[in-house]
Amino acid sequence: MRALPVRIDAVLVQALIAAALSFAHLHDLALAAGQDGWKAWAYPVSVDLLLVAAWRRLRSGEAKTAGWCWFLVALTASLGANVATAGLLDLNAVPDWLRILVAGWPAIAFLGGTLLAHGATADASTGVRESTSEPITPEVAASAPELPAVEPEPAPPSTPTVPPALVTLARKVADEHRARTGTPIDTSTLRARLGVPLPLAEAISAHLT
Repeated sequence: MRALPVRIDAVLVQALIAAALSFAHLHDLALAAGQDGWKAWAYPVSVDLLLVAAWRRLRSGEAKTAGWCWFLVALTASLGANVATAGLLDLNAVPDWLRILVAGWPAIAFLGGTLLAHGATADASTGVRESTSEPITPEVAASAPELPAVEPEPAPPSTPTVPPALVTLARKVADEHRARTGTPIDTSTLRARLGVPLPLAEAISAHLT
């Protein structure tokens, strides 16, 4: 049986080395702060799990503010342990504030992990309101009286809007026609003189009366 070639990803190897070093630094810091035994190993696990949970929330695209917040908290804890164990802190004489911070980390990690894993997310099904009325059965539909069909009423014809300037011109034409013939101008003559459609001529005649 032919063995499959193993491809080594340099980026993955680098990430594993960095994770192992950060894991060791967190363990050493927890051990120096008085957390011995299995508890010293549990601290780096909680930091890495919080980082993974925050990264998953960021990748999901939901509640990015919470994801970035807890990602920065876990990243600060990891970087802080790396810097503290790089010779800047005497691990044989850890200050009291750091002991308090290490002792309170489990509660912080538990809160962050719970909020990230069980935070409220948008559910499309919640936006649908369920109907509380009973469904209409075929028997109920058959026994219901048939209502006569309602015929739609014809829409009233719209009256065209007459511009004021056109009304003024029509008055001059009507006055000229009365002065020449002695009779009021009719709609057909007004339409012919103004060169407008019949509905508009009727609307103009209504303004002249």
